[in-house]
Amino acid sequence: MTIRGQRPRLLFVHAHPDDETLATGVALAHHVARGDEVHVLTCTLGEEGEVIPAPLAHLEGAAGDPLADHRRGELAAAMRSLGVVHHLLGATSGDDRPTWRDSGMAGSAAAEHPRAWAGADLDEAAAAVRAVIEQVCPDVVVTYDATGGYGHPDHVRTHDATVRAIAGMTVRPALYVTLTPQSWVLEDREWLAEHVPQDRGLIVPGPHAPFATSVVPDAVVTHVVLDPSVVAAQSRALRCHETQVVVGDGWYALSNHVVSRLAGREGYGRFDPLTAQLLEQEESP
Repeated sequence: MTIRGQRPRLLFVHAHPDDETLATGVALAHHVARGDEVHVLTCTLGEEGEVIPAPLAHLEGAAGDPLADHRRGELAAAMRSLGVVHHLLGATSGDDRPTWRDSGMAGSAAAEHPRAWAGADLDEAAAAVRAVIEQVCPDVVVTYDATGGYGHPDHVRTHDATVRAIAGMTVRPALYVTLTPQSWVLEDREWLAEHVPQDRGLIVPGPHAPFATSVVPDAVVTHVVLDPSVVAAQSRALRCHETQVVVGDGWYALSNHVVSRLAGREGYGRFDPLTAQLLEQEESP
């Protein structure tokens, strides 16, 4: 992403703790290293997350949502590690929980919770996001594409709320959404097949495995952040999210044991909040 001016300010809007480092960790670390001012807004505390370490399994699904407070600590550690400024949607102090709650995966009973983010009134959600945007005054806002990356209802709500928030502003920051070129996915699968240990019960997607919904033809991706030097910083931040992520040498896995590559590159597309359409490339990234 090319931004003119001195010390640009960026705001990344995400649904749950760890999403920021998984989906945009390269851009976060890259822009911090450049000396830019980087902010992250998290909309929920990931109360429905699936816990990986056995010693922490008691947190999953427990009464009172103790996983929320644990993941808040993980998120704070990751933000310190990356060197970004963090905001929690609707929280007015460091001890407050956000206005909305993790809705769980599609079809989850958690979607019926009265505070579920996926069920939030879109105008109210957009107003809350807009308040943070107006507070931060970013040059650039980054969030998921319209499918939420892989269809997670909270990611979709985050996209919709962010788009509506910016569309209602008189002076609008540039909006980008996360996209991945198909050729990268195929290259990463080849790399994973050669580098991921075969004795750990991990799943390496085959060359014909389905793509995530945010994987698009290469030409659709108009902006790229390419910086292998920040993989170590991204990996350190991911290790802070111990309940959700297992990190290896150049790869990570979630609770489903499916591995993904840490390749030091991320793709994005410029998004028009008024037409809700991707824009064609206007300049070199």
